[in-house]
Amino acid sequence: MINAEQRQLLHQYLILDLAIQSLQRDYKILEQLKMKAIYVPFVESLMKSVRQDYFNLKRKLAKQKIHVVGWHRIDAYFSDVRIATAGEDEMLRYANQALKTEVEQLLIKLLSPV
Repeated sequence: MINAEQRQLLHQYLILDLAIQSLQRDYKILEQLKMKAIYVPFVESLMKSVRQDYFNLKRKLAKQKIHVVGWHRIDAYFSDVRIATAGEDEMLRYANQALKTEVEQLLIKLLSPV
């Protein structure tokens, strides 16, 4: 069983994972644009930042013997995430639209000047 702090770390890890996947998909499309010289370095820099946070969280969770086993899309609205812990596996349910919104908010936050 994971506690509230571990669940928050896990949630942030999942958001970062989804952000990386989204950026990688978009990157392939950007490479086809005529003005790719402008957009590609920008997205590469953003991916580098997100990946660094992702791997830091992954290490932190691994030290606590927590890792994501897999995603299972239930329908258009919900997905289950299987989590392996030191004690037993857990299944967490997430709303797909809420995850998408959080990924967008994270990327907007990272793009905003401080």
